[in-house]
Amino acid sequence: MLDYDKEADAYDVSRGGEPRAAAAAGALLGLIPDRANRLLDVACGTGIVTRRLAAARPGLRVTGSDLTYGMARTAAVRLPGAIVLADGRRLPFPDRSFDAVTSVWLLHLLETGDDVRAVVAECARLLRPGGVYVTTVDKAAAHDVGSDIDAVLAPRPRRPAQDAAGAVTSYAAARGLAPAGRARFPGHGQGRSPRGTIADLRRGWFTRLPPGDPLAERFAARLARLPDQDRPRPDPVFTVPAFRKREESP
Repeated sequence: MLDYDKEADAYDVSRGGEPRAAAAAGALLGLIPDRANRLLDVACGTGIVTRRLAAARPGLRVTGSDLTYGMARTAAVRLPGAIVLADGRRLPFPDRSFDAVTSVWLLHLLETGDDVRAVVAECARLLRPGGVYVTTVDKAAAHDVGSDIDAVLAPRPRRPAQDAAGAVTSYAAARGLAPAGRARFPGHGQGRSPRGTIADLRRGWFTRLPPGDPLAERFAARLARLPDQDRPRPDPVFTVPAFRKREESP
């Protein structure tokens, strides 16, 4: 697992920067009702997407939260007074505080299904009846674009995908959240190149291949034999489902 305190300063540049953030924010906004007044962005990271959500809807009061101090500090520069340091499994807000809750590129980082259930449960708790929860799913799968790099990496050991769409949908249903739409957006600037993937291997990007591990080095050697070492392969396309909280019975 990457150290996100250390990653904070260079995170945006290494993750597609403003173009990717714009695509993500556009997808989220298309699923958030116009009538929403308050939005919480859980695991907001550097706030690069959160800021766009706030700027696009001047009447929308946006709050961000993140567990990592380095990320939250960076986000607070972009959204002064609107960022909270908090664990997504235990958020410091009263029930029914928000009309919308988002979590972008969070669920795939969690270690267990119980952690994902806890985050989804918290997001559901914070929603007002009729509010929407919007999140990303199947992130790792999105990076497999059918390239020669994917063919080389196919046999690698993988951790279970905690953000599988079917599982997330079932966790949401258990908390009274029903499917309410879906969007997709490109991960601009995140297409892998062989040389860049080798660097990612050697810095621990692939969680089941620790840096220096002999198996990681064997994959690196195979990647080094691919053509066009610096040419990015196609960008991933991410999936974003929305879930609406049931209205209360009269």
